[in-house]
This record gives sequence, structure tokens and C-alpha cells, in this order.
Amino acid sequence: MEQRISLVTLGVKDLARARAFYEALGWTGAQQPDEEVVFFQAGGMVFGLWTALGGQGTSGVELAHNVRTPEEVDAMLAAAVRAGATIARPAARALWGGYTGAFADPDGHVWEIAHNPDWTLAGDGSVHLAQSG
Repeated sequence: MEQRISLVTLGVKDLARARAFYEALGWTGAQQPDEEVVFFQAGGMVFGLWTALGGQGTSGVELAHNVRTPEEVDAMLAAAVRAGATIARPAARALWGGYTGAFADPDGHVWEIAHNPDWTLAGDGSVHLAQSG
């Protein structure tokens, strides 16, 4: 696993209120692909707000590590289990078009491992949202 975080997602109760709060702080360029999630580019990573996070069995914060291929998702989950993790969500095709799964570290912190074909993953590991048109 490359030593980096691609995405930090906060579970929120009211997505519109949370988005308005961060925009009032000066965050710009929000992308909202559906009614459950908003993404902001945050330097070389992405910051997300997600109403569905609490329903995924997480603590309200989820870290993500994006990879370059769907096969890397499976390999990373297997490596995490060998290191002592438990699978929080088995890898599967996502409704948004990618491939994703998640593991929980020994203290229960959840990491999503994802391949998102719509985001650019640079050679240095930085993640960039697709430009919205």
C-alpha cells in the first residue's frame, strides 16, 4: 500500500447544511454527483461529505486509498487481511461505476480501497476530481 490518503469522507446528517458550511468557509468547486455525496478538491486529495456513510457501519469518518485498477482493490484488501485487518465491505462494483471495498484496521478505523475510473490518480499518488462541465 502506498503511504498516502486519497480521500477523507465525513458522514453528515444534512448534506445541504454541511455543504453550505464548508462553502461559507471559502471552499469552492464542489462536485455533487448525486443527492448523497459532495466532493471538494483539497490539494492532492479529495474531501467528501456523505449522508450514506453512517449506514455503511463506519464511525462517521472514512479514509480512502484509491488505486489504478480494479484488480489492485482485491490485492490491497487481501494484503490488509494478511496484516490483521477485517473486511468491512467486500469488494464489488459500485453504482457510481467504480470498484470498491473496505477494511477495518485492528482499532476499527475504516479504509475504503477504490478504483474510480472518473478520477485521475497521478504518479505521485495525488487524486484529482474530473473536471465538471
